[in-house]
Amino acid sequence: MADEVLSQAEVENLITAMETQAARATVAQTDNGGARPPSARAARTREKVVPYDFKRPERVGKEQMRALQSLHEGFGRNFGAALSALLRSIVEVKLTSVDQLTYGEFVFSLENPTCFNLLRADPLEGNLILDINPSILYPIMDRLLGGGKDAGPVSRRPLTEIELRLVGRITSLFLQELKHAWDGVLPLKLSVERVESNPQLVQIVPPNEVVVLISFELMLGELRGMINLCIPFNAIERVSSRLANNSWVTYGKSSATNQTRAELGKRLDAAEVELVVTLAESTITTGDLIGLRVGDIITTDKDVHQPLEVAVAGASKFQASAGAFKGCKAIRIDAAVPPPTPNAAPQAAGK
Repeated sequence: MADEVLSQAEVENLITAMETQAARATVAQTDNGGARPPSARAARTREKVVPYDFKRPERVGKEQMRALQSLHEGFGRNFGAALSALLRSIVEVKLTSVDQLTYGEFVFSLENPTCFNLLRADPLEGNLILDINPSILYPIMDRLLGGGKDAGPVSRRPLTEIELRLVGRITSLFLQELKHAWDGVLPLKLSVERVESNPQLVQIVPPNEVVVLISFELMLGELRGMINLCIPFNAIERVSSRLANNSWVTYGKSSATNQTRAELGKRLDAAEVELVVTLAESTITTGDLIGLRVGDIITTDKDVHQPLEVAVAGASKFQASAGAFKGCKAIRIDAAVPPPTPNAAPQAAGK
């Protein structure tokens, strides 16, 4: 029997018989009033149709994640510059990751104790979380108190009242730069509601709720530590369309108006610049320089009636005369130095 092979006619007869049997079963089911087997009816009864809105997915889309990443990359650079000015030391802040995870996973990944700041960001719903790792927090506070480059061992304890005051200066700077970064998307009013040392005592959303974790690596000399910003999805759900449309990018590329020019002018008016007045120039030997005493006179080739050169931020801008005003040494601006023509340098080089 194993060696027998069906012919083509026998194969076609088997297929025809199977199709006929299936057709008879369908007709019989129709004659019975369209009744279906009990198992099929039970399966249809258990089905539950859930509406799905493609415009508002349950998780953050890739486009929104890319927008958040680009937005906070610029924030990291600005925060690093502001923190460097505060500590009078070079501080580098680099965005390391923008991930989606559950709130429970985020909380259990943190150290205990830590600096766990509960933030309020009106008009966003709910709260945000700012976590500063103790490995970088204590060296920063040590630098604020006048410490040197060598930091002591990191303490594993809750913050004291004095340390909370110092942390407030760091978080205020963080929130200030974060507000500027989000101005193109949504004006935020940021504040710190409270500070906790145990992250498991704070539950702003259910443990299985999706959050966006934005992690920064902060480098102060040879010391490194992490700063984490946790944004629940329900907080940015209402503004996700603005992130998707990249409105914060178009905001930065908008054309100038009279209002923006006036605002820029106000900020430039308050900017501090270095002003240097050169009275005269001369050349002396090192021996004469070392032997200078109070009351010695240095002769120069500059005539007293010649104008003085006034440089602003290292560039020569004005000519002035020396004098006094209300008992103080002063200068009087006599003329403005015309800016050099663009073709002046190539002509001089050609000659």
